Amino acid sequence: MSEGTATTEDLDVRLERHRVELTGYCYRMLGSSFEAEDAVQDTMVRAWRGYDRFEGRSSLRSWLYRIATNVCLDMLNAGNRRARPMDLTAPSPLARAALTPRPDNTWLEPMPDARVLPTTADPAEAAVAKESVRLAFMAALQQLPPKQRAVLILREVLAWRASEVAELLGTTVASVNSALQRARATLAESAGEGAEAVTSDPLDEEQQKLLDRYVAAFEGYDMTALTALLHEDAIMTMPPFDLWLRGTPDITGFMTTLGASCAGSRLVPVEVNGLPGFAHYKPDEEAGGYVPWAVQALEISKGRITGFHCFLDTARWFPLFGLPPRLDGPKEAAALAASGVRGAAHEGVEAEADQVE
Repeated sequence: MSEGTATTEDLDVRLERHRVELTGYCYRMLGSSFEAEDAVQDTMVRAWRGYDRFEGRSSLRSWLYRIATNVCLDMLNAGNRRARPMDLTAPSPLARAALTPRPDNTWLEPMPDARVLPTTADPAEAAVAKESVRLAFMAALQQLPPKQRAVLILREVLAWRASEVAELLGTTVASVNSALQRARATLAESAGEGAEAVTSDPLDEEQQKLLDRYVAAFEGYDMTALTALLHEDAIMTMPPFDLWLRGTPDITGFMTTLGASCAGSRLVPVEVNGLPGFAHYKPDEEAGGYVPWAVQALEISKGRITGFHCFLDTARWFPLFGLPPRLDGPKEAAALAASGVRGAAHEGVEAEADQVE
């Protein structure tokens, strides 16, 4: 092997070590799973091409974050702010429920934990990372101007010093501190639906039992049992449709009318946005077995389910989570559930969040 080849392979490995944490950063900035991965790939290409000019003036990690920030800020120049259905419209009563889709770039997108949460031995650090990709926090981030968003993520999620952020953004410490103060104020004002949901990390015994009862109720399509698990003001969303429902009567009413074809479905656990979730396969009436229907993300507070978010574009989400395109029967569903789906792994070397070069 030539020296040039060895050097190239070493650089590829060093860059790949940072892929997961960079994807998490870009995802928080952009609110889109696929745009985040595109941004990271662009970052890696720029780093690879520009490495001969890097010369080690800062850590490789800091340099990659500078590139990633510039890539994200360029992508955000279009001004699009991704949202949840309840950020855009009022809840619809069941009697007027209509499934009206909006374009893909309207919506905050789900993301497998494995693609954005690097492994860490520090429980407190892991908890902060999970909280920072939960849907309510992600939606609040979308209310911030792009540079304030970058400052808040770098300072409060990734724990960078103000001087480090100032150097990365090419500004002053005073400017960074001012932007952080404004960002905090905006987030405090915009705290809305789902902001009070609390999910332990890892799930405590009570929460795990709640999820077990939820699976039994949903797969049995037992609306009485499901009602007992939902908070009275629980919210159900279904992107790409802008419809959202509030309260158990409307949610269970929808499930037994417009959503009645989901009876007999199977749920497979997934880890999504720092929340407990499920891949929802519904019966295939023509060919038998089960076909993808939704990725569900659940918000829990005080022993009840407060948020029930169903992302329906399964042609995009199931491959992202490493899920099969169909299940032949209940045994296959049970085996998949037991295997512990976490999301399709990135190619290359697994990221190490705590490694700073």
